[in-house]
Amino acid sequence: MTKRLTEVAKKAGVSEATVSRVLNGRDGVSEATRTAVLTALDVLGYERPTKLRGERARLVGLVLPELQNPIFPALAEVVTGTLAQRGYTPALCARTIGGVSEMDYVEMLLDHQVSGVIFAGGSYALADARHDHYRRLTDRGLPVVLVNAGVDELGFPRVSTDDAVAVEQAYGHLRSLGHERIGMVLGPEGHVPSRRKLDAMTRAAGWGEDDAECVERSSFSMEGARVAATKLVERGVTGIICASDVLALGTIRAARRLGRSVPTDVSVVGYDDSAFMTCTDPPLTTVRQPIETMGQAAVDLLVTQIEGAGVLQDELLFEPELVVRGSTAPAPGR
Repeated sequence: MTKRLTEVAKKAGVSEATVSRVLNGRDGVSEATRTAVLTALDVLGYERPTKLRGERARLVGLVLPELQNPIFPALAEVVTGTLAQRGYTPALCARTIGGVSEMDYVEMLLDHQVSGVIFAGGSYALADARHDHYRRLTDRGLPVVLVNAGVDELGFPRVSTDDAVAVEQAYGHLRSLGHERIGMVLGPEGHVPSRRKLDAMTRAAGWGEDDAECVERSSFSMEGARVAATKLVERGVTGIICASDVLALGTIRAARRLGRSVPTDVSVVGYDDSAFMTCTDPPLTTVRQPIETMGQAAVDLLVTQIEGAGVLQDELLFEPELVVRGSTAPAPGR
């Protein structure tokens, strides 16, 4: 008990006596101090006293699929900073291979009486994944916001990059350089953002059944992209649009292993404009997601729900920006 009082007091910036008064439900403590103590208790992983468990902390979960892709740490930086400015304490939950699952994180966050949860790139983006744990949040009436496209039936507010515009920008750029044989490296079949990108490409390029060989699927890893892109390059594709910067880097590696030069023989366009894409060889042409604006919007939507001001069911679409660098050039022979 003494250790708990000391740790909570230090985290909340108050005396141990104040912590004791809060935990015992005594008077003489301001609401702001009381909130700070309860939030510290939650962040440190201590259970609240039984009589306080019905109250939600000013704690918000941010659940990410990974941290190796630089786009997710970038989003986390925006979201956590914005939450802190709004008076909430972020709880970062990042999944790892063989580690804690998204479903387990949801249970942990519920146990800690969080005020709401923001998800980015979770199972909700996979049409064929299990979604039971999201319904647990709905049943509890917990405010939730999803970042980027997900399955429609969940009914949560969404903040997304306009995938159709992203593909139109990338495709238009490659066509302006004279590329006629253009392919795509996308995520898994059930990945909703990848589906949107494929639909947009089908419309923009007028693809039919015969163009199926211009699309390859991959896990979101450089190794998976290398296998997928190798098939496209061997089929004579000279311009490749990728569903992430990580996939684009794997595609560049595939072209080089086949003895092709990027961008002289094969042009590659990424998606995200994550950190260090100016430092790759060559610097990556990519479609930039407006991460700062989207992260702030996600927090605004969540706080609006927490404060009981209603739920915006519509999906907010943010326009991306094509950033031209060194991985694209005129088609061979132009």
